[in-house]
Amino acid sequence: MSEQPVAPPPGEPPSQPSAEPPTTEPPAGPPAPPGAGPPGDRARIIVRDDLERSRLTVFFRLLLVIPHLIVLGVFSLLAASIAFVNWFAILFTGRAVGHDMQARYLRYFTHVDAYLNLAANPWPGFEGDPGSYPIDTQVPPAEPQSRWKTFFRLLLAVPALLLGSVFGASGVYGGLGNYRISIGIIGTAAFLGWFAALIRARMPRGIRDLIAYGLGYSVQVAAYVLLVTDRYPNSDPLYHDYGDRPDDHPIRISEDDDRRRSRLTVFFRGLLWLPHLVWLLLWGIVVFFAVIANWFVTLFAGRPAEALHRFNAAYARYLTHNSSYLYLVANPFPSFTGQAGSYPIDLHVAGPERQNRWKTGFRLILALPAMLINSAISNALVFVAVFAWFVGLIKGEIPAGLRNLGVFALRYNGQLFAYLALLTDRYPFSGPSLETVGPEPVVVPERA
Repeated sequence: MSEQPVAPPPGEPPSQPSAEPPTTEPPAGPPAPPGAGPPGDRARIIVRDDLERSRLTVFFRLLLVIPHLIVLGVFSLLAASIAFVNWFAILFTGRAVGHDMQARYLRYFTHVDAYLNLAANPWPGFEGDPGSYPIDTQVPPAEPQSRWKTFFRLLLAVPALLLGSVFGASGVYGGLGNYRISIGIIGTAAFLGWFAALIRARMPRGIRDLIAYGLGYSVQVAAYVLLVTDRYPNSDPLYHDYGDRPDDHPIRISEDDDRRRSRLTVFFRGLLWLPHLVWLLLWGIVVFFAVIANWFVTLFAGRPAEALHRFNAAYARYLTHNSSYLYLVANPFPSFTGQAGSYPIDLHVAGPERQNRWKTGFRLILALPAMLINSAISNALVFVAVFAWFVGLIKGEIPAGLRNLGVFALRYNGQLFAYLALLTDRYPFSGPSLETVGPEPVVVPERA
């Protein structure tokens, strides 16, 4: 999903970026945490958490965070006041004041949010110092801002706030600090992580990374509304730094989409998809009985039947192709076969392997937490489709951030279906870090 830099030909000097004009002033703002790389153009989450959790502090987390919520409430009033002053300052001078104070607020806000939602374990400090917490915010340096964007800032922020409500990240400022319009993705992941951390004294990697992703979008919305930057919040899950790559998964997704969209097919996408809806329902009926048959085979033999595995894997790919088309994550009209490699957004399913009989016997019960997470993530996919519909009609393309968020949601949905359909007994990985960190993944080949 990520693009790799291309080396220059031998004998030629490396090309220099031309997007930013040269400057003689050093960049303002706080230094980045060690090993985090240069600041991005938007607020960015840096994760350096070891996943270890104290059962005692996890159990009493809501009580322990109360002093920070009080301080955060006072700090939020100060940040809102500075933003009000900055609205006039930018309109007249093009530049904001008090950038360091606002950056400190965004970091402190992230530290408290990470502690409250179990994305990190240590008790945070009250200073919001850069690099002082395992889940940290990298704030871009102060730059001139557009007067027009500033004048209409609250109106322009509406789409970001709507998407933020899916994460549970809207309304993050106010007299009492950290509001939540809905529990959303962050709250769902934190709720499930609370039980996991109490049992294992360790936070599941996927849930931790999913919370970090939600916090990353939350802090970008805050930075935009508080006039820290006029760069629009980026929903791309690939933007943040989640640390080392997690273990590979037998169910993966790939994308080869150029982001261009046909305005005509975008406008009529729902109608064009109707033939696939009929075929999905008919094929799904057969798959339902195939999954039941495969459940008995796997339970007694400890391994799925190869023919049933191939049949269900084809349906899983077809489901991903259709969802990609319906939600505007991809543009071409999909085929009706679910053939591997036939669509820009493709699901890769490993061949049948031995599976744990206990996991097979209690598969539906074990899948309940993943179903809750999938429900929360699927809400984001609906907003991807709505925003992509309008942007696709206007520009004939969709932003990479929306597309990548859609791909992430479809990957998790595909892993959940594969888990329920006994294509694998590996649990769905809820973190976006599966696609984003380290070298390109090696996809386990499918068996013919």
